[in-house]
Amino acid sequence: MADITIQNLTKYYGDRLILSGLNFDIQPGEKVAILGPNGAGKTTLLHIIAGRLPYDDGHVSIGAGRTVGVIDQMPVYDPAATVEDVLRTAFARAHEVRAAMDELEAQMEQHPDNDSLLHRYGALQQKLDALGGYDHDFEVDKVCNGLEIPRAQRTQLFSQLSGGEKTRVNLARIILEQTDILLLDEPTNHLDLDAVRWLGDYLETYTGTVVTVSHDRYFLDQCCDRIIEIHDTTCEFYAGSYSYYAEERERRYEQRMAEHENQMAELKRLETTARKMHEHGTEKLAKRAASIEKRIARMKVTDRPKKDKKMSVSFGDPNYETEDVLKVRGITKSYDGRRILQDVTFNVHNGERVAILGDNGAGKTTLLRIILGDETADEGVIKKGQGLRPAYLPQQVHFANEGRNLIDTLIYDKNVTMQTARNRLGAFRFSGEDQLKIVRTLSGGEKSRLRLCELMYDPLNMLVLDEPTNHLDLMSREWIEEAVEAFTGTLLFVSHDRYFVSRFATRIIYLENGTYTDFTGNYEAFLAYRERQKAEQAASTVVETPKKAEKQEKPKPKGGTKNIAKKVAVLEREISQLEERMSALENEMAACGADAGKLMELMHQRDDAEAQLMDKMAQWEELAAQIE
Repeated sequence: MADITIQNLTKYYGDRLILSGLNFDIQPGEKVAILGPNGAGKTTLLHIIAGRLPYDDGHVSIGAGRTVGVIDQMPVYDPAATVEDVLRTAFARAHEVRAAMDELEAQMEQHPDNDSLLHRYGALQQKLDALGGYDHDFEVDKVCNGLEIPRAQRTQLFSQLSGGEKTRVNLARIILEQTDILLLDEPTNHLDLDAVRWLGDYLETYTGTVVTVSHDRYFLDQCCDRIIEIHDTTCEFYAGSYSYYAEERERRYEQRMAEHENQMAELKRLETTARKMHEHGTEKLAKRAASIEKRIARMKVTDRPKKDKKMSVSFGDPNYETEDVLKVRGITKSYDGRRILQDVTFNVHNGERVAILGDNGAGKTTLLRIILGDETADEGVIKKGQGLRPAYLPQQVHFANEGRNLIDTLIYDKNVTMQTARNRLGAFRFSGEDQLKIVRTLSGGEKSRLRLCELMYDPLNMLVLDEPTNHLDLMSREWIEEAVEAFTGTLLFVSHDRYFVSRFATRIIYLENGTYTDFTGNYEAFLAYRERQKAEQAASTVVETPKKAEKQEKPKPKGGTKNIAKKVAVLEREISQLEERMSALENEMAACGADAGKLMELMHQRDDAEAQLMDKMAQWEELAAQIE
């Protein structure tokens, strides 16, 4: 039985049709990505599946007994709740089962002969075991370490976290809930590169069903085995990862284009034939021409498939020849007593494409702002090369007057003619009616593209980008990447988009714990370098440990080893007696299964005996180690 079933789903917003007649199933264990341009209805579909949005027609159902977790659903918590409290709400079902078991225990003491109570208790015990039992500390620590939620943060009030931190904690909570179906809406947006990699590894081994809306192409390749593309109110299906989807989409486009061109050629041939027959003026040929015209009327010609044009512009100052465009010397910066940057020193050479990477809070954006002069360092200096003209593209692009259309924005901001404005906008893929859009109605990707269009004819020679692809759909990311590819100058950027970093970076500045690593090479080479560093550190730790152990002499116990040997012998007898006691208790429990009261008493005795046995075993191991 399918985990998710969609039948003839239709959704309107007012009189605007968003989804039309969608039909598909998602089977247990499938990992599905929903792709499409902004506004296509991806998040709408996700919310309909989650039961948070109504729909106008069709049927949506979740498999019987299947639980659903939604990543962007932020529950309301008590203002006094800490991050740890929020994480522990993931085990609410286990707490409910435990409370029900406690209530049954009380009833079983009052009604020891009631078999139904005993059966219910056993069923609840099995359910509790399936939910992870009593101890959840290990799971909480594992997920928090993977998503880089530090232990200090777990004691903070949840209400005082930033939006990104809340999203990360909420993702951890949903993972800990171990729901059958995970619905993820842009799960990587507030995660750094290591956390994204951890999440991808986790979802690869996750046995449940995953439906995600994401524009992180590496993430989609890692943990998706099926793509549903939403476009023009309907959907298309691709049985593979993002890389397969990208290739298959291009193949389908070429196939549709060939089909359209063949149909148009055939239509043109028939029209030419009919015209020539009419020109002959004979009755017989006129009848044949009429027959051909009827055939033409019955022909169905597919629409010409649409495809976005590639950008064919380049910008930047190709005549700028200064070797060192930027010298960063001894930059140190602290916030509230915490050292963010410590003695950061490097040169940026003309034409380099430098990525500044690191965990969230490592100081990446701070370093960019110091370089641009928007923030002051505690120590150090920034020296810019002679004639350097940098341009900055922030995460959120704003314009002085967003009530203007695109043409007027270029006319007023860049002092150009209307025709020049139209030509420049066309070069950056704003054509026709798009040029008359009001700036405030543009998406984040469109605003970034418009800003790059403004910068295009400026004599700039360095481009500084802060998360240029964040919150953008795949199409917008490709547009931005094409514009950056067209830039001929020096590039300095911060990004968590692994695809973007891999495409552009020729050098990595990695910030970590106030220090930095300066690596020359692409992103893949940098990852391999980090793995080698970790392996070397692990190997050195293994080699050093026995040497240290040899130097440390074990303290000699008073009375020599004879007294220890006696204690060990006593403990061995006690352990043997406890094991026999537990075996006898289990036999008694099997013999009185119908007596609930007696069974409960024997269970408590067995638990006590087991606790004593574990304590004796620990003492035995400690003493035995002293004799060796």
